[in-house]
Amino acid sequence: MSLERVNPPELARPSGFSHAVVAGAGRTVYLAGQTALDADGHIVGADVVAQFRQALGNLLTALRASGGRADQLATLTIYLTDVEDYKARGKEIGKVWRELAGESYPAMAAIGIARLWDIEALVEVQGTAVLD
Repeated sequence: MSLERVNPPELARPSGFSHAVVAGAGRTVYLAGQTALDADGHIVGADVVAQFRQALGNLLTALRASGGRADQLATLTIYLTDVEDYKARGKEIGKVWRELAGESYPAMAAIGIARLWDIEALVEVQGTAVLD
């Protein structure tokens, strides 16, 4: 089973996300929010790009441990303490995505928030995947 990415021509061309993802039968994996915590429980990375790399890496590690792959991500929510900084660094963040997750994009949302659980955290990613 594969996921079908749907990007209707009536909607603006998506960049770095898909408008919709259709999943058939398969196991669903709900991935907890991941920040830039290292294995010792410390936030690493001084900026949003470095923290996004660690947070996405953590999410993908949990997904692989569940038997999944990055191209099986159906949804991803990104929580940001500074939306403007994230947008300004979009090309760098996109490069990190392609390096770690490839060219497939899930249905995504980015949400600006006041702060995350760990005060040093700038970004958190949470997702859902559908496995074959």
